[in-house]
Amino acid sequence: MTKMVGFSNKRLFRLKMPERQLKWLLFSALPGGYRNTNGNFNNLGNNGNWWSATENSSTNAWNRNLNYDNGNVKRNSGTTSTLSNSDTPGHDNFILATYSPADWRSPQNDNLWQGVNGINNPCPVGYRLPTEAEWEAERQSWSSNNAAGAFNSPLKLPVAGSRYGSNGSLFSVGSSGRYWSATVGGTYAWRLNFHSSANMTISSRAYGFSVRCLKD
Repeated sequence: MTKMVGFSNKRLFRLKMPERQLKWLLFSALPGGYRNTNGNFNNLGNNGNWWSATENSSTNAWNRNLNYDNGNVKRNSGTTSTLSNSDTPGHDNFILATYSPADWRSPQNDNLWQGVNGINNPCPVGYRLPTEAEWEAERQSWSSNNAAGAFNSPLKLPVAGSRYGSNGSLFSVGSSGRYWSATVGGTYAWRLNFHSSANMTISSRAYGFSVRCLKD
């Protein structure tokens, strides 16, 4: 299952993608709601909806719905300021990091999300996070270099927002999308970023961003 995760932490929800993009799986870290047949978005910030691969009839299919306000699913889980000294913190709290290098783990480990065999690979078996170069190639294929281009691409990347690594609060929900890559950059890590424009940039690893998994 998914939540907004710091670099190399975990928990995911899976979403079925269009046929020509089955090698990509979408993990929406925040409740993205759904888009109905007239093109309008509904329940943004309140509900998460994920397709299953099972058809119910010739006109509809089963899906999973999660209400983020019913107490069973929390997009703003509890926080702790105690950094983890191991790759598996042993709890579900969002770890805050207010001092350099702003990583949830101390000391840092640069080998947590790399490839299908990464120590803390957050993806299903056989899947992995894209590298910085792979995200950049994807961004270059969009019809426009912004959030509209991200959503209009075959990957349908939503503007799920982010979670601050210093205090755990949510921000830019519905206006910006930020997706981790598996590529580290010094004490930081690379991510895809899009709103009014799009680019690749580095961020402190304590931030909570969305992830997208792919299969080779």
